[in-house]
Amino acid sequence: MSSTPKKLIHDCSTGESTYVDLTPTEIADLAVKEAEAIAQAEANAAARAAEEATRESARAKLAALGLTEAEVAALVK
Repeated sequence: MSSTPKKLIHDCSTGESTYVDLTPTEIADLAVKEAEAIAQAEANAAARAAEEATRESARAKLAALGLTEAEVAALVK
């Protein structure tokens, strides 16, 4: 069995499906897209972490002003 990635090609007129090896260009494109997806996932995780840190900072500041935990929870979601 080949370790080369494959793609499925389906011929609608005959109903026949075949797997063919990806070309080197397709493999390179796949690697680029995978790297982009990983980078985007990391950026999304960093944005969520920053948003959560901001939220916790706001909670702490509101609590320091004397608001109860229930009041803080009502303001910061």
